[in-house]
Amino acid sequence: MRGMAADRVLTVPHGMTRWGRLPAGLRDLAVALVLAASSFVPPLSEIGARLGGLDTGGPPVVGVLLVLGQTLPLAVRTRCPALALGVIGAAFAFHQTLGYPPTLGSIGLYAALYSVGAHPVYLRRVVLGAATAAYAVLGVVLSRLGSPNGAPDILVFYLALTAVYALGVLVRERRAHDAERRRSAERAAAAEERHRLAAELHDVVTHHVTAMVVQAGAARHLPEMSTRVDDALATIDDSGRRALTELRSLLGVLEATGEDATPGTAPAGISAPGDVTELVERVRAGGQPVELVRRGEEPEMGAASLLTLYRTVQESLTNVVKHSPGRPTTVHLTYSPCWADVHVITGPSTSGAVADGVSAPRGRGLAGMRERVETVGGDFTAGPHGDGGFRVHARIPARGDT
Repeated sequence: MRGMAADRVLTVPHGMTRWGRLPAGLRDLAVALVLAASSFVPPLSEIGARLGGLDTGGPPVVGVLLVLGQTLPLAVRTRCPALALGVIGAAFAFHQTLGYPPTLGSIGLYAALYSVGAHPVYLRRVVLGAATAAYAVLGVVLSRLGSPNGAPDILVFYLALTAVYALGVLVRERRAHDAERRRSAERAAAAEERHRLAAELHDVVTHHVTAMVVQAGAARHLPEMSTRVDDALATIDDSGRRALTELRSLLGVLEATGEDATPGTAPAGISAPGDVTELVERVRAGGQPVELVRRGEEPEMGAASLLTLYRTVQESLTNVVKHSPGRPTTVHLTYSPCWADVHVITGPSTSGAVADGVSAPRGRGLAGMRERVETVGGDFTAGPHGDGGFRVHARIPARGDT
């Protein structure tokens, strides 16, 4: 039963959806016309406020004009709520003092007061003060004309009008709160996206630039025109080209142009984890002894999980090249139907000492990997291993898309 209840979706009638899409001015005009027409249709025409209780009456034409004066100004209740209230209030006051029978058009006064509370109004306090003073004058005039309704009745009707205005204020404050909450959510989403892009830039730049720096430094100590110099320069060229490709992909995300501008997808040219093999080969070609070991059958993985796996291996090998050059390193990829385990194990140095930066790494490398793995619902650990070695372990869910 819980599953059935959770699967139910609240649907909005198609007519209501179309009504909500109409401009506010058209909706207000429709309300004003419907209310004006309903005010002349029996028996609806006899429903309305009877504040004065007078029976003097007046010319029918004047009565029709006063009914229209209480309804048609609602067409501008959203754009000019104070103007609508002034016209409707004056028409209501004359309608009561002249002793016309109750009309459905008197609902316009409630709607106008609600609109003043629910929509922005210039000099709101002045408008409210003028409306209160005008109502007090109307009460005195009705009393002088012999209205059977005394001060208590006038006060109760005023309190009812105040309640309608307060309802509008409540709606306006709720809208403002919702708008601020949406803005806060948008700011948080933008900050999160900037943080995600910063992590991507860190991984892309540090890996490729580190490889280029290491190869360039090694090439300086090699004999001129040797094969190893050619290989080093080829590695530098390849790393530079890949860095430019991935940076273009990230710029596409920033500009929101092109098919690559989709958060949560792998950068162009990377179909991880299949390219982990190529990644390991590039690092090995740079002179770092790295081996790749796979176990199990690779499950179908989501885009975010694939990217997380690739970046974890990439950043781990970058740290190895920077902090433990020359140490034997093994990348273990172990697959299960629901998870992918990544172990990057760096062996100890020949002297048995821990290289600087391995036991206490600085920067955002490990922290960035941990955050990336935990974002997709995985687990991450990193620390010294064996006699001076270092190990990075990440367990990544196969369908960890976020």
